[in-house]
Amino acid sequence: MELAYIPSPSRGVIHLGPIPLRGYAFCIIIGVFVAVWLGNKRWIARGGRAGTVADIAVWAVPFGLVGGRLYHVITDYELYFSEGRDWVDAFKIWEGGLGIWGAIALGAVGAWIGCRRRGIPLPAYADAVAPGIALAQALGRWGNWFNQELYGRRTDVPWALEITSSTDGRVPGTYHPTFLYESLWCIGVAVLVIWADRRFRMGHGRAFALYVAAYCAGRFWVEYMRVDDAHHILGLRLNNWTALLVFLLAVIYIVVSARKRPGREAVVEPGAADGDSGGASGEKKTDTDADADTDGAKTSEADAGTGTGDAAEDTKESRDEAESARKG
Repeated sequence: MELAYIPSPSRGVIHLGPIPLRGYAFCIIIGVFVAVWLGNKRWIARGGRAGTVADIAVWAVPFGLVGGRLYHVITDYELYFSEGRDWVDAFKIWEGGLGIWGAIALGAVGAWIGCRRRGIPLPAYADAVAPGIALAQALGRWGNWFNQELYGRRTDVPWALEITSSTDGRVPGTYHPTFLYESLWCIGVAVLVIWADRRFRMGHGRAFALYVAAYCAGRFWVEYMRVDDAHHILGLRLNNWTALLVFLLAVIYIVVSARKRPGREAVVEPGAADGDSGGASGEKKTDTDADADTDGAKTSEADAGTGTGDAAEDTKESRDEAESARKG
């Protein structure tokens, strides 16, 4: 008999009248808000405008959701297209099933479009939002808790996760809460990226690459613990191979980028600094112009006065000469 365990929710959806409120969706939405909030603070600190991160997120988030769903459906196609399955379920994103690899890949495409429209370098934007993405993943993983999915092997440790559902092949019991392990790991990744970025002033996409590498390292061992059905290659789950490959690519990028483009970007958003000080500069310019006009007016008056004095002196001299000639 287990002395302690983490209970699973009896249901993952609450109906507010005809409107279903799903825990999985709430976790994703809250994660997006946290990512945008933190990314905005970091972007402003780098010299960007407030609101730019949210504007680009309007492109990145929808692309990311589509990419995450596509990766899941493609790699687990038998859940939707095998005999006895309904392919329409592939569109039911609220029931769970988002692949982070596809979400980041296609989300980057959306972010690139948003950055291009504003003339912003994508690597700088990626560096700013990297820790926020990690925190968004930490929150999003709790959606798996609501759906009673993606758990690990059986265990009787005090922090074991109790699975009560028996649908889709689940066997009730206590298992390793891999959703919790990954959530805590992602929080650690966010802290690591923030610290490293401040300590080494990482730029040109290296902070984002550090996030990717650190996440992949944790995802490898968490994925190894999971017991849900997955495709295997040479004894390892597909996501293990994906994590290993992406980890190597991220490390290579950090090394090569640091050699070719050391330091960080001096300007991350063209015109942001000018926009902040433009009003003050304009006022100073106006004051300077007014002073110049005043000085010019004074000079003109002085010149006019000098001219009048010279004319009077000339007239006096002419009169004296005329008087002298008359007397002579």
